[in-house]
Amino acid sequence: MMIVLLQTIGEQGIPFQYLPRTDDFIALILLVCFFISSFVLSRNKRHLLLQIKSFFNQRDRASIFGNSASIDIRFLILMLLQTAIFSGLFFFNFFDDISPSLMENVSPYLLLGGYIASCAVYILLKWLMYVLLGWIFFDKNKTSVWISSYFTLVCYFGFVLFPFVLLLIYFDLKLIYLVVLGLFLLLFVKILMFYKWIKLFFNKFEGLLLLILYFCALEIIPCLLLYRGMTELNSLLIIKI
Repeated sequence: MMIVLLQTIGEQGIPFQYLPRTDDFIALILLVCFFISSFVLSRNKRHLLLQIKSFFNQRDRASIFGNSASIDIRFLILMLLQTAIFSGLFFFNFFDDISPSLMENVSPYLLLGGYIASCAVYILLKWLMYVLLGWIFFDKNKTSVWISSYFTLVCYFGFVLFPFVLLLIYFDLKLIYLVVLGLFLLLFVKILMFYKWIKLFFNKFEGLLLLILYFCALEIIPCLLLYRGMTELNSLLIIKI
């Protein structure tokens, strides 16, 4: 009787908690991103510096695809994808902290893929909205400068996220630090976008109304929708799987 009981207990075992820092697949993703960053920097260091200088200079016309400070479209796509990956890893670590049981019910790789895809769609939709609103309300040249500035911010945001994601995953920061860090990075990017918007479009006092509408409709609400979409994704995957 005692032997049967011990065998039953031994068969059940104790499940191990999933930890991102012990996942070899995540380590591989980070290693690949490191090589991508190194490759892009080695080939486009001068262009990247020109892009950040152009961001803080007032210009009437520019394009990230067609001037002396332009970046090859292939490298641009790599950097945008890298930003989506790091953003997805950030949310992956966040949801792992607030809901550890989520990783027990749903494949971590499925969740990570969903978060990365959500961030990539978010970047793409923001670009489409900027193009559409610029075509309707603003001058074509200023809109091209704004789109160029947007891509510059997104690309550099990926570079900045890299060390922070490493810190979050491998040093197991507390949830409060994770939230504060995420809000700080988000606020910093929004301040830079606010600065660029004023330099490009805020010529008269009447533009204040457009400024308020712009930040509510295109900056704050999409961020909330992105977070809400990820929570709905978590719930959907738990139900379906």
